Amino acid sequence: MKKDAKSGARAEQLFFDDPAVDGLMGVLMSLATDHYVLRDRVQVLEKLLVSSGQVSRQALDAPDTPEATAAANDDAAAFANELLRPLLGLQETTGIGGRFSLKKHKRRARS
Repeated sequence: MKKDAKSGARAEQLFFDDPAVDGLMGVLMSLATDHYVLRDRVQVLEKLLVSSGQVSRQALDAPDTPEATAAANDDAAAFANELLRPLLGLQETTGIGGRFSLKKHKRRARS
């Protein structure tokens, strides 16, 4: 690993042929770390709620009503669609049309 002579900073270590894949793996590892921290915090909060008598373990583990399950499934599907939409490769915006646009449009007849 080479050091930058001016700043003394080391060059980024690469594990894959494509640096973009390394970047994506870095994002994935960061999200996985955040997910673990959140999971740990939820477990601690559940334990505190049960030990203080605010909520019973049975209430935490009880299945949702069919309506709540359907709402949660709809929410999860919407989240997944939004999360994965960039992978579809579809243009998100059409841009602004107008005189200087590259968009094909009919020319008005001059009077």
